Amino acid sequence: MNAKFLVCSVIFGTVASAAVCAKDVVTARQADMKAMAAATKSIAGMFKEPSTYRPVEFKHSADLIGDKAGRVLIDHFAREAATSSDSKAKPNIIDERERFDRLANDLKSYAGALAAAAENNPTTMTDSMRMKPGEAMGGGPLGTHVRSEEQLSSIPAEHAFHLMLQTCTTCHSRYRME
Repeated sequence: MNAKFLVCSVIFGTVASAAVCAKDVVTARQADMKAMAAATKSIAGMFKEPSTYRPVEFKHSADLIGDKAGRVLIDHFAREAATSSDSKAKPNIIDERERFDRLANDLKSYAGALAAAAENNPTTMTDSMRMKPGEAMGGGPLGTHVRSEEQLSSIPAEHAFHLMLQTCTTCHSRYRME
């Protein structure tokens, strides 16, 4: 076998394999995003109508989001997957890696706070889980994040939920194509 042919075959095989892997990551990422959206909708419904609060479902939804956030989400946006033609990610995600990673980790922290709230409120959605009328949420579309676990554990779960939603909105507006 010709050495040049062998080298070309190896290079082509590696490129083709990377493309298949990137497509697989994009498919997995899209499935994870849909699962997180469904979990978020479940939690939102319980905040909208507290009588529907089911702590096991609330915690399961928060855990699902947490499991798919942080390192998992960061890995889903590796260079190959972020630049794949199947991806809806903007190329700036690669250039703004630290910012994206911080958002992915914030998402995990907020989901963790929600899961802890469910553990601490095993029967009903208590007033301590809810934001009070007129209570400032802080942030905005490019919202601030809670900087410590201690601070995060001191805010109502509903506030953590809104911060989580702001994180999703910020990430999508900055890193997702229309």
